[in-house]
Amino acid sequence: MDISKAGELGAANVSKHYGAFRALDDVSLTIQQGEFLTLLGPSGSGKTTFLMILAGFEIATSGKLSLNGNDMTQMPAEQRGFGMVFQGYALFPHMTVEQNIAFPLKVRGRSRDEIKRRVGEMIEIVGLVGHGHKRPAGLSGGQQQRVALARALACDPAVLLLDEPFSALDKNLRVQMQDEVRRLHQQLGTTFVFVTHDQSEALALSSRIAIFNKGQLQQIDTPAQIYERPRSRFVAEFLGEINLLPVSGATSSNAGYTADFEGSPVLVADREQPASDTLAIRPEHMELHIARPEGPNVVEGRIVEMTYLGGGTQVKMATPAGTTLALMVPTAKLSSRMTQGSTVWMSWQATDGMFI
Repeated sequence: MDISKAGELGAANVSKHYGAFRALDDVSLTIQQGEFLTLLGPSGSGKTTFLMILAGFEIATSGKLSLNGNDMTQMPAEQRGFGMVFQGYALFPHMTVEQNIAFPLKVRGRSRDEIKRRVGEMIEIVGLVGHGHKRPAGLSGGQQQRVALARALACDPAVLLLDEPFSALDKNLRVQMQDEVRRLHQQLGTTFVFVTHDQSEALALSSRIAIFNKGQLQQIDTPAQIYERPRSRFVAEFLGEINLLPVSGATSSNAGYTADFEGSPVLVADREQPASDTLAIRPEHMELHIARPEGPNVVEGRIVEMTYLGGGTQVKMATPAGTTLALMVPTAKLSSRMTQGSTVWMSWQATDGMFI
């Protein structure tokens, strides 16, 4: 099988069982050449297990893996030719930066001249010029992560697998490394499969996100689509904050759906999903008013908490019936009359609500 370029990496009905425990349960998806796919989910959701099966470090209990349409389910990890970046970097402490990057090339029997050329290229690509003679102990956490990336990419793999590579970094360094990985992906065009539990990281980096829970694939889509139009309550609540309003009496019309929330009419323009008894709205899509505005999708409430976050202020509301709602309001737009305990009105556009 030619694994020099992976046109398409597929999983069909992949499951992994450890005794009675189902770490993965009938997962099917396709990874396109050159995309940045993030596997996202809570601890124990199955995302890392799936990555290890892709890498060949674990073998699926059932199901099939394919590369360019060819079965690779039982193919050993070393024959897949994928690059791997581990959570703990896994650098050789007794080797220099150059020696760490050169190691996989030596294992593959590359010539001395080719190794020297490729190591120099990778050091330049990841921004470590002048550090090639240093050992890992003499590098910062971010520099060590760059070495791990360079080593994984040195053999020009068709697929790069990354297992929570930034979890040990502080916030500022994590953001820097996110920018670095995004740049590398755009520059090299390699297929990246990235595991994280950080929602903002997934949204910032991915061309698509696959959300896992309890071993099952819940949804796979673009960051915008999966955030704005989640297909289940789990996805809606896991990816960012969201308000869930109990509604009743939903009826269909040319404009969408009309329903009732605590005696007030609500209009939902989205007709892609069937009506249900739960209406979901992201906090940033709700507006705050001193006086009641005209139209549907207007709810009275009392401010119970305000949290200043710099450019934005998180406002928590309680409706007369006791439903708690959260809004994210630009701090500059907050009126001095909007204080804790005051009665206000909130509204949203019909296109911003969705049934869950």
